[in-house]
Amino acid sequence: MSLGDIKALTFDTGGTILDWHSGFNHALAAAGRRHGVEKDWPALSNELRRRSLKAMLNLGEHAPPGYNFDDAHRFTLEALIQENGLEAFTDEDVRAISYEAVHNLTCWPDFPDVLPRLRAKFTTVSFTILSYRIIIDTAKKNGLSWDGVFSCEGIGKYKLLPESYQTVAKRLQLDVSQCCMVACHNFDLDAAHAVGFKTAFVRRPDEWGQEGPPDPEPNPANDIIVDTFPELAEALGA
Repeated sequence: MSLGDIKALTFDTGGTILDWHSGFNHALAAAGRRHGVEKDWPALSNELRRRSLKAMLNLGEHAPPGYNFDDAHRFTLEALIQENGLEAFTDEDVRAISYEAVHNLTCWPDFPDVLPRLRAKFTTVSFTILSYRIIIDTAKKNGLSWDGVFSCEGIGKYKLLPESYQTVAKRLQLDVSQCCMVACHNFDLDAAHAVGFKTAFVRRPDEWGQEGPPDPEPNPANDIIVDTFPELAEALGA
């Protein structure tokens, strides 16, 4: 099947749509200022993201998930506080960093104006390991209107498990080949491709701040590779 057979776009949301690095960095730095503490906040932001992401991938493979991404952000932050001499951080600081900041993340500026163009031609859904509440709150924050939200929280099988991708296609009443996974992460796109999804890699070079993304070069097997969301819309004829 060709790109012309695509009926639905399923968007990775954390990182591809939302600027998590700035959100964590600003929240950590603000807590540090409140307590007169200075650390390498960008590096801690990336470590918070790295560990919490690792805690979510493939969750539900052997047993029903016992936590969601909000929980992972919290327990990862609590571990980093202990490891980095940040015991001055209060429970209020923990909530501000691991919950409030995440639920108020801003999206990349090239996305909001493109989403309505894509919605006019395709079913456009958030398909994410983030919690339902994160997607609801960030959609309101950024004025995003998704056709639907598929959180692995509700599926019970988290990416990169094939069942998560297959379930989304089934609930959209589409063949997997009629779905296109949109992400800035090769690991997500590779897993989607393995079950039959079309894939679109959208570069997000600032996702990890100055450190740069861990996999900046797209797998050439992707069906679409672009630098921006306007370019994605053009490639899809929207």
